[in-house]
Amino acid sequence: METSNIKFKGVMPALVTPFDANNGNVMEASVRGLMNWHMSAGMTGFYTCGTTGEGPSLQLRTRMQMAEIAVDQAKGKAVVINHIGAANMMDALELTHHSNTIGVDAISSLAPTYSFKYTDDELFEYYRVIASETDLPVLVYATAAINVANFPRLMARLMGIPNIIGVKFTIRDYYEMGKTKDVNNGNINIINGPDETLLCGLAMGADGGIGTTYNLMPEWFVALYDAFIAKDFETAKTYQYRINRVIDALIKHSANGAIKATKAALALKGFDCGQAVFPAKTYSQADMSALKVELEKLGIEF
Repeated sequence: METSNIKFKGVMPALVTPFDANNGNVMEASVRGLMNWHMSAGMTGFYTCGTTGEGPSLQLRTRMQMAEIAVDQAKGKAVVINHIGAANMMDALELTHHSNTIGVDAISSLAPTYSFKYTDDELFEYYRVIASETDLPVLVYATAAINVANFPRLMARLMGIPNIIGVKFTIRDYYEMGKTKDVNNGNINIINGPDETLLCGLAMGADGGIGTTYNLMPEWFVALYDAFIAKDFETAKTYQYRINRVIDALIKHSANGAIKATKAALALKGFDCGQAVFPAKTYSQADMSALKVELEKLGIEF
């Protein structure tokens, strides 16, 4: 009998990384408190040191410390998928080897697309090497930045590599997601990436979702997912629209993306997550007050 690749379901925050900007140390109490809140809300796992976790911008020791704390806190209660992608291959391999020793449930990687565009053959080789260095399940991380003409075709090749089980699909083309879900006769673990279209992803066959604003709205994302599973699509849509209004506000207060404002909003909720990686803006008291007022109007409680 064929082994199922669908190992991860449900909703999981792409966990922010609370760290002290002065020394790079992870703010352990904040991580543990945040994860406890998320697990009590029904989150099934955590995605560490990805884009939301600012992994590619952090020191390796900070990333390793974050993954170790997350594994310790989640043990037996939720899964941890550790993002090991880095700007150079040696760092990615070092993080892979570290992941092998600390008890994460899987690793994931965005290929190093920050400066260069790679061919399908080059991307295939990147993931082949990563997978050859671990016995852990591996999730590909797909964004528009990979610049692939036919992603389902590439994913079909990648699924032939031992350990590769699926993809964190952070692309807003749900026709492409549907074609990707057909790969490997459907035996592929697809996790939706864009927060604002989780419902679309679930409708096209995603097994769950990972995202930035799950950090701030865990109960709402769990409610959306549960309603979808129960086939209560009107309730699921209501939660998606409610979530999206908050996302719009966070983007407005971040100037670009939602990570900076999400960290600020978590601070307002009592989770000191520090600032985003320099040179990201530092929020003034006036910034924080304006953000709080707008989010309260949208139903976020502080």
